[in-house]
Amino acid sequence: MEWFALDNDKLNIVGEGCEVLVPFNDRKALKDIERSIIKTYRKNIWSKFIKAIKEYELIQDGDKIAVAISGGKDSLLMAKLFQELHKNGNQNFDVEYIAMDPGYHPDIRKLLEDNCDYLDIPVTIYDADIFKVADRIAGDYPCYMCARMRRGALYGKAKELGCNKLSLGHHFNDVIETTMLNLLCAGSFKTMMPKLKAKNFENMELIRPLYLIEEQYIQRFIQNSGIWPLNCACMVAAKRIGNKRYEIKDLIENLKKDFKNVDMSIFRAAQNVNMEAILGWEVDGKKHLFLDEYDKGE
Repeated sequence: MEWFALDNDKLNIVGEGCEVLVPFNDRKALKDIERSIIKTYRKNIWSKFIKAIKEYELIQDGDKIAVAISGGKDSLLMAKLFQELHKNGNQNFDVEYIAMDPGYHPDIRKLLEDNCDYLDIPVTIYDADIFKVADRIAGDYPCYMCARMRRGALYGKAKELGCNKLSLGHHFNDVIETTMLNLLCAGSFKTMMPKLKAKNFENMELIRPLYLIEEQYIQRFIQNSGIWPLNCACMVAAKRIGNKRYEIKDLIENLKKDFKNVDMSIFRAAQNVNMEAILGWEVDGKKHLFLDEYDKGE
């Protein structure tokens, strides 16, 4: 089957640290894939998608949301979740499905188009040379620069289409890995937020509706659906060894062996910050120390 015809050379496009997610079977019928979201994965995907939207107030009536599709497992699922919400939900909002080609290998671009076509996702694909630019200016660690450039380009396209929100496919594991990255590598305590206001694009917000969904269930959904997603199709990282995030991912998995529910504990830590037991914090760019407030209660 041509859709599966990714030879070893094409698979080697992914970075050395990237996991290749291989389907368990041939592609299932679209109606079965869509039904599984509501039925098979109701508890671990659909319900958590709805919970995040309600708990963090991610969608309001009148919103026009740009759903960003990279072609990876997370964004493909996110697009299908938005379609189901549009069909079955009671909120009045509009959606634009957008995908940026930052310089994909032609076979990767074809796979992106084929997946969106099969899944009936009406995506608008536009070109950018972000991989090329990131490779030139970012040295051996291009991922951060590339992510910032891609987000800026997505904001710009969303704005062009009249959207007021940009939806990205970050999931629960991305959140806790970010918390640990900041703690262990940057010496700071901060997490990935479920929504935030764009700094350089007026009246634009970024939302993350997969915020509560664990990566293992996204993988399971994609593989059981028979979908071959884009697996870190970066033409820049393909030349380099994987980044620190993969090490953090492995660290958390190892911690699970000795600490029950450690992933949820990391997540909840950002909800349970005791400001009376913090040495310092920052608000609107201004730093504060506990001593600033120490004698005020006397």
